[in-house]
Amino acid sequence: MKTLRAIDELATVPGPVVLAIGVFDGVHLGHKAVIDRALTDAAAVGGAAVVVTFDPHPVRVLRPESAPRLLTSTPHKIRLIRDLGVEQLLVVRFDSDFASTPPEQFIEALARGCHPLREICVGHEWSFGKGRAGNLKLLEALGEKHGFTEVGVPAVEIEGEILSSTLIRRAVERGDLPHAARLLGREFTILGTVVAGDQLGRKMGFPTANLSAHNEQFPPNGVYAVEVARNGGKLSGVVNIGVRPTIASATGERVLELHLFDFTGEIYGQDLEVTFRRFLRPERKFESLDQLRAQISEDAQAARAALES
Repeated sequence: MKTLRAIDELATVPGPVVLAIGVFDGVHLGHKAVIDRALTDAAAVGGAAVVVTFDPHPVRVLRPESAPRLLTSTPHKIRLIRDLGVEQLLVVRFDSDFASTPPEQFIEALARGCHPLREICVGHEWSFGKGRAGNLKLLEALGEKHGFTEVGVPAVEIEGEILSSTLIRRAVERGDLPHAARLLGREFTILGTVVAGDQLGRKMGFPTANLSAHNEQFPPNGVYAVEVARNGGKLSGVVNIGVRPTIASATGERVLELHLFDFTGEIYGQDLEVTFRRFLRPERKFESLDQLRAQISEDAQAARAALES
């Protein structure tokens, strides 16, 4: 997949061009409906589909005090969009200058960049431009002016609920990962980079990888049996999410510690994607490191059994 970083780079995409535009946090089934429509319509006219998204999340710039915890960072989102079969992605930098762009100017820039722009696909309630003044009605009018059609993809309803990233965040936050998976159309995962830790797990006989998570929305604190995607392969292990209450040097910040089964390689600096298979127990404080070591051994056995079943 080719990733573009400026609207002007749309000129490198052979037309006619069909755009799918949205924030796409989570790349859930509603987002997939918008992207699939663009892929289908582009194929019908022998053109190219381009997904257009924004970094950072617009609310981070417009209302940072109420910004949501992200389901997917931009690198994670790019992976998920690529997996949908998208060949062209435009990531627009969303800053205060871009936020002040009138909606007409934004669409004009897209139309000018494409050769030609045939269609824009968006969600049914999409708004855009300065003050969120742009909507589907304005997009339709701008389409008539610039020679493209607009498609407002209907909402996706699952189990009687209109699908949204907010619904998924709530499901993850309360630990209902099966429900989150139904809304996502895939399993909830956390993507992160392995960073150096205090090596305590190694000293206790259970080496752990500290994962600097790109996601911001975590499931509840506790211990989970997990599967891990690494370099196209699969590993299994056990994860603790929490504040490490037994460790005297703990900072009180939530961390994700991963013990991989039957693995001895070097993974510092590598990206891992963690899929949560089963919740094993809540996080708790132990009276000693010996008690903690014994519990980790039990957790590892329970995780292996859960994954085998």
